[in-house]
Amino acid sequence: MPEAQESVGQRIAGGIAPKLARLTDDVLFGDVWAGPELSPRDRSLITVASLITGGNMEQLPNHLQRARSNGLSEAELIEVITHLAFYAGWPRSVSAIRVAREVFGK
Repeated sequence: MPEAQESVGQRIAGGIAPKLARLTDDVLFGDVWAGPELSPRDRSLITVASLITGGNMEQLPNHLQRARSNGLSEAELIEVITHLAFYAGWPRSVSAIRVAREVFGK
């Protein structure tokens, strides 16, 4: 019998913060991300932009991958990063480009 796949919350915090893991799985990805008011593509676009604006590069790789799975192209994501240079700051966009280069394998 195959092992159950570890959830996002379990990968992030399961061993040390089980409540945070449950909230991540049940509320963030189970409720917020599943809401019908925005498409997963739109949610990914918002999330990537928010992470870059806040300088949160550690979580950016997973969300760039999720954004591609949700229908955003690499070209669109690079354009988001470029556009944000003028609103979030040049250093944050340069940092995000470094992350994108690694994620996209370029």
